[in-house]
Amino acid sequence: MVLNMDSTIPIYVQIAEWLENEILNGNLKVDEKVYSQYKLADLFTINPATAAKGLNLLYEEKILYNKRGLGKFVSSEALDIILEKRKNQKLKGLLEEAVQEAVRLSVTNEDLLEMLKEIMKESKGE
Repeated sequence: MVLNMDSTIPIYVQIAEWLENEILNGNLKVDEKVYSQYKLADLFTINPATAAKGLNLLYEEKILYNKRGLGKFVSSEALDIILEKRKNQKLKGLLEEAVQEAVRLSVTNEDLLEMLKEIMKESKGE
């Protein structure tokens, strides 16, 4: 992943989202040690303090936990927390935008649901 330095999303949030994606994709598993702030700083050419802020964000959300002297690790609840967070924040926001556009275009509920079903089928490769 390449960080978007021009984005309105702070870099530490982008780091946190990247780590969440690593967990969602199965690249980081429960009780596995995550990258240190220094490793993240090297990977993305950023300040270690910025990387630490991203790690701490996930720690505060209970996606990561600390092992004193060893670093941060993926919590057993991480996957559920990320899925719930993304459903309630990101996905809901995208759907709200789509519904607002559908209202502006006078798309019926039935047509909108049909479009959604079609997109879901295509995404699943059906």
